[in-house]
Amino acid sequence: MVDWHGHIVPFIVTVAIWFMATGLIAWADNRERATFRRSVMIGGIGGIIGLIAILIASQFVTALAVYSAFAGALLVWGWHEIGFLTGAAAGPRRVACEPEARGFDRFTQASATVIHHEIALALTALMLISLSWNAPNQIGAMIFVLMFGLRLSSKINLFVGVPNSTTEMLPAHLDYLKSYFGRNRMTWLLAVSIALILALAWQFAGYAMAAPTGSPEMVGASLLTALCLLGALEHLFLALPFRDGMLWGWAFTRRGAVRAKKIQ
Repeated sequence: MVDWHGHIVPFIVTVAIWFMATGLIAWADNRERATFRRSVMIGGIGGIIGLIAILIASQFVTALAVYSAFAGALLVWGWHEIGFLTGAAAGPRRVACEPEARGFDRFTQASATVIHHEIALALTALMLISLSWNAPNQIGAMIFVLMFGLRLSSKINLFVGVPNSTTEMLPAHLDYLKSYFGRNRMTWLLAVSIALILALAWQFAGYAMAAPTGSPEMVGASLLTALCLLGALEHLFLALPFRDGMLWGWAFTRRGAVRAKKIQ
């Protein structure tokens, strides 16, 4: 039986935070470059607060602790996203892909554009896993690892090629990344990725439905289910003619003003 507090509320919370956080990060990373240092600093403070929240919440098994760990994981993730999209932590290569690059050479060049970011994410994931290994509440580490996996899947699919490689969310100073996207096409990799993410969502949903009504386990499994469904939706956007501006157009207002100013 579907429970309001154990199933519905976690889903609403996840969607609301996903929508607002994505838009805010896009807004911050599409402003003037002079503001990036401040954005990274604010993101860093948020990341530290998030890490502390995860560590404290990991010692308690309550619905509030689950939500606290979830929010903490998102704050840590947001810090990494701001660092990448501002260019503070991306990779040593910051130029377009060489036109003649093919196969492993193209993969090597593409990896060099994001390797610092990926290493930082992997190390953070390992740190959270080790810190919460024997903790009663491990949802913070699980949320972060899940988002890492979903984002890595998106990047690999973009590299291989997807029908809709929308780039509206990409800041102007990262335009060179577009040259590493594969040609627009539907691939078996994208189809399998969506299927696997939906299968994982089904697994978490099963845990949520089997957990005691209103329990922390139900809330945690529901949060993971909602994140998987959002991950599947983001992958589906890569297959459909969807524009990021349809949902987050307000986040690009500043970008338009900056470009107009440059033209003048």
